[in-house]
Amino acid sequence: MLALNEYAKVDWARESRCLVITSTWGEGDPPDNATAAWAWLNSEAAPRLEHLHYAVLGLGDRNYSEFCGAAKKFDLRFEALGAKRLVPQGECDVDYESIAKAWLETVWEPLSASKEITQGAALPQVVVDAEEKPTSTSYNRANPFPAQLKTNRRLNGASSAKDTRHFEIVLGENGPAYEPGDALGVVPENCPVLVEQLLAALHFDGDEMVQDAHGKESNLHTALLKTFNITQPQSSLLEAAAERAKNSVLLDLLAPAQKAALDKWLYGRDIVDVLGSCSGAKFTPVEFTNLLRKLQPRLYSISSSPKAHPGEVHLTVAAVRYECQGRERKGVASCWLADRVALNETTVPVFIQTSHGFRLPADTSRPVIMVGPGTGIAPFRAFLEERRAVAAPGKNWLFFGDQQRGCDFLYEEELTAMVKDGCLNRLDLAFSRDQAEKIYVQNRMLENAAELWTWLEEGAHFYVCGDAKRMAKDVDAALHQVVVQAGGKTMEQASEYVAKLKTDKRYQRDVY
Repeated sequence: MLALNEYAKVDWARESRCLVITSTWGEGDPPDNATAAWAWLNSEAAPRLEHLHYAVLGLGDRNYSEFCGAAKKFDLRFEALGAKRLVPQGECDVDYESIAKAWLETVWEPLSASKEITQGAALPQVVVDAEEKPTSTSYNRANPFPAQLKTNRRLNGASSAKDTRHFEIVLGENGPAYEPGDALGVVPENCPVLVEQLLAALHFDGDEMVQDAHGKESNLHTALLKTFNITQPQSSLLEAAAERAKNSVLLDLLAPAQKAALDKWLYGRDIVDVLGSCSGAKFTPVEFTNLLRKLQPRLYSISSSPKAHPGEVHLTVAAVRYECQGRERKGVASCWLADRVALNETTVPVFIQTSHGFRLPADTSRPVIMVGPGTGIAPFRAFLEERRAVAAPGKNWLFFGDQQRGCDFLYEEELTAMVKDGCLNRLDLAFSRDQAEKIYVQNRMLENAAELWTWLEEGAHFYVCGDAKRMAKDVDAALHQVVVQAGGKTMEQASEYVAKLKTDKRYQRDVY
């Protein structure tokens, strides 16, 4: 089993079977650990693969227009190169467990029947359990650890337009272990106000009995509060509501050719809004809950080192609050933690999501460059605490930015102290609204291109955390420009240089 970017380790002329399991990033693109493989498969160097049998499983989210886009691309490209498809491409939504299990079960029989398999060769034994069986010492998505919130502190000043919180969660001696770079999964509850608004829109009182998202019987109010996603409407709910209400506008938008127009109409709308637009739609409680998806855990980049804070895990979270369609909206998990979890009292179910692709260098003498504006600072606070705890000799450079220095300089005291004690060798700041011309972290990178290039040539690892749609793309473009400007490379050579950084795991991203 290999990351796709390690394709060069495979003797494709001799290989007869290939299973690809991939997520999708951005606008239908492969994830970071598959981009080099995708470029290779589309290059003149790509081999013909008539002797290869393959199957592709995609992991995605139907709320995105390019659902399982990377899986579709790989599936079609293998076919174009002559490979033989074993089974149709699998597509998993957020609730992936049962679909993934069924796909894996169907793939083994045609895989074992493919001509190239040596008679008597043993197939790998794969066990997939949709409901992972918990043990007393194993905590995971299906069996989260019952933690408690110890600290809830606002990091922004009073004049800030933002509400960023520092949370400290107690794991104790028996809680799950983590490393810097990992994420913490938080299993939240929905907003009670939103639950009441939804019940009112449906003309239910909440005492009706239904099966919750796990198949257990409960009253509707409890199910909507704790186990169902009641914010984003999925397509089956949109279709049912539009048909029952005979809403011709929404029915027209649901046509495949109207995808862009539907996305525009849905922007900012939740299920309550949809029901308001389809007031003639009537559902029984069971019919309605059958059209809902399970409430999913939220993953947050961990902002602490266990060496600096034994028995604790820290998060840096922006509380999402805005008004739309005349109603106040709140982030499900961020506002649950910020507003409704009682300190040292309410149980906060959590689990660790290990991040194998976002790790500090094993060689602690390697320099580290970190780019993390806003809440993107989170994993880099953890990195710096870890590097200080182990007395890592490698240099550390942080690019941080936000709106205003006076009220949005997250962890200012900690970071300035790290500069003073030598843990943080360079701290470059970009506060976009402190001057007429907006300045961002990528601007600071370009201003320091020569030194940045020197650090890279010294073997530095380059990390980015934060917004995927804009910031991460702008930082990536700036990194390429640094290689051109300070390294004297052409754009094509810069692309090769950056690609090698990724292949060597010296360019890693935690973006969302």
